[in-house]
Amino acid sequence: MAVLERVRAHRTAAMQEGRPPSAQGLALALAATVIWSGNFVIARALHDTVPPVQTAFWRWIIALLAVAPLALPQVRRQWPAIRRHLGFLALAALLGVTLFNTLIYQAGRSTSATNMAMIAAASPAMIALFARGGEKLGARRIAGMALALAGVVTLVGKGSPAAVLRLDFAPGDLWMVAATATFAGYSALLRRRPEGIGGLPFLFMTFALGAAMLAPAYGVSLALQGGFEPTAGTVGPLLYIGIFSSAVAYFTWNRAIALVGATRAGVVYYLQPVCVALLSFVALGEAVGAVQAVCMILIVAGVALGAGSRR
Repeated sequence: MAVLERVRAHRTAAMQEGRPPSAQGLALALAATVIWSGNFVIARALHDTVPPVQTAFWRWIIALLAVAPLALPQVRRQWPAIRRHLGFLALAALLGVTLFNTLIYQAGRSTSATNMAMIAAASPAMIALFARGGEKLGARRIAGMALALAGVVTLVGKGSPAAVLRLDFAPGDLWMVAATATFAGYSALLRRRPEGIGGLPFLFMTFALGAAMLAPAYGVSLALQGGFEPTAGTVGPLLYIGIFSSAVAYFTWNRAIALVGATRAGVVYYLQPVCVALLSFVALGEAVGAVQAVCMILIVAGVALGAGSRR
């Protein structure tokens, strides 16, 4: 009942802001998806200059510094609730902070940004599976997920969905599958966020706990792999993923799930491959072929069908 009351409160606030909660929630989910798209490109760009664990560790240190000025006063006020639910916060931090992005950066060492985005597009199906106890899918949403997934599979198979069965997956692809599963678990878990813990305190505590869990692995990485040279090519990407992909994107994604639910927000996540393809075209000059264009249409159509309301 507490979760339902919190969702109703979020929806009432959204209506008072002049936008339907579904429209606001889907717009926030889309914003997070677009911002996260750059994460895959950066993961690939840093694969031979910054070790994965060090990339993840500094990302969350930067994110902590970004949210601390606004979050700390609320953390102090809400500390009794935070202390009561440290176990829940630690689990959310483990899935969404410690494991998810570290696995992405590990995947970037041996697979392409496009492959990572394609595999990440399986997140909505996993989110729906993990959240099935609290959210009804419905025929329309299932149809939208199937249509978008068909576009993803066709894109991975380069025009032939059957070709997916013959792919020889790189180790990075398997790391990305693990990352996708942890993100789905994190997104489904958000629906059970304890009452009395606001959005910014939740972010601050998960960032802090996640960075603390990464600290031992960071020390091992320094001892075995050495540090990295702080240049514009390393510090700039770290600032992007620390401020935008962490502080901004996580806040908007968590807010989106509070408004429209994990499953419905997850359908928007199918746009990730489209965003990455467009970003690669702009940043790297990679052309989009006819097959990619058709698959993008399928993905966008599936998102529109699955994320739209029954009315």
